[in-house]
Parts: sequence; C-alpha cells; structure tokens
Amino acid sequence: MIRFDLILAPLLLTIKVACLATAGAMVAGVAGAYLLGRARFRGRDLVEAAISLPLVLPPTVLGYYLLVAIGRKGTIGRWLEDTFGVSLIFTWQGAVLAALIVSLPLVFKSAGAAFASMNRQCEEAAATLGASSLSIFFRVSLPMAWRGILAGGMLAFARAMGEFGATLMVAGNLPGRTQTLSMAVYDAVQAGDFRQANFLVLLITLVSTVILYGSAKLLQTSWR
Repeated sequence: MIRFDLILAPLLLTIKVACLATAGAMVAGVAGAYLLGRARFRGRDLVEAAISLPLVLPPTVLGYYLLVAIGRKGTIGRWLEDTFGVSLIFTWQGAVLAALIVSLPLVFKSAGAAFASMNRQCEEAAATLGASSLSIFFRVSLPMAWRGILAGGMLAFARAMGEFGATLMVAGNLPGRTQTLSMAVYDAVQAGDFRQANFLVLLITLVSTVILYGSAKLLQTSWR
C-alpha cells in the first residue's frame, strides 16, 4: 500500500529546495554567463571551468567540499556561526545550497549559449544611443536571450529536484526536516517497500520528462 502521508513532506521540501536553488542558480548563472561572455582577462577559461566543475565531479566529492567549506571547522561555516549563529549542516538551507551548486552550471552553460547566439549589433546600437550597461542588459540582452535562459532554469530545476549525493552529505536524511523525494526513494528501497519506491520513482520521472521536453522546445525555438 502506498503511504501518501510519507510522501507529502518530502514532496513539499523538494519543491521548496528546487525553487530556491533554481532562483539562486538563475541569478548567479545568468550574471556569470553574461559577464564572462563579454570580459577578456587572463584566467577567464579557468573561471569558466571552475563554474562548470560540478557537472563532472561526483556528487559525494562536491558534498565533501561543501562540508569542508561550511562545516563548523570550515572558514565560511565558522564565520557564519560566530557572526550570525547560523549552521547550514543538517538543515534544509544546506540542501538548497547543495542543489544550487550542482544546478548552477546548467544555467551558466545555457545562458552563455543564448547570449553568444544573439545579435550583438543590437547591444552596440543601444550603447551608441547612450544606454548604460545595466540598461542594455535588462532591456536588450535579457529579452533576446530569455528562451535559452528559461530552458537552462528548467534544467536546473529538474537537476535540483533529483539531487541526492551532495545534499545527503550536507543536509543528511532527516524525515520531516531534510528528506527530499530522492532520499525517500532510497529509504523505501532500504526498507524493501518497492511499491512506495516505484510510485516515487514514477513521480520524479514524469516531472523530469515534462521539464526536459519543455526545455528542449524552448531551445529549439531560441535557435531558429
């Protein structure tokens, strides 16, 4: 028998974590893609590689790096605790941070491709008319590249929903507190409740398929 009472909390937490992580990834990814796409400086390729690194690193390795950085003995973690009395380890906020880091490259790559494919003459014309750099970004570049950016955001949301390894390392698997859908699947399998696991897997698969299909359609439209 499927236990829907055990699904609601992980589902709501997964949606919250994915939404917040995607929002953060959208802001950082779009800004990074735009600035690096137009900047020319020594070490630029290294910065791009660092932003894209979560795409190839094992999630547990990424989670370990986060533990070292934001744990109580880490520089950032110690500063947060001493200054604000905040600890991100074993909290849903830590899950958001982990999901943000792993989904950021998807927005960065998609936004970078969208900005690279747009007509730069429109930006140059706006600059000739006296528009500021900020005005050009919001009134010219962003509207022209929005489809590719949105597609990247959709991919980031799907990635954040399915994140497991880094989130488990940082936030743990605490039912009702930090347990997301992917962790609920793991617990169901460990308990031998394959009916529950099958339902959760089907739910995640359907949502991910819809998101991937929508992002593909957006990318096809943006490249025409």
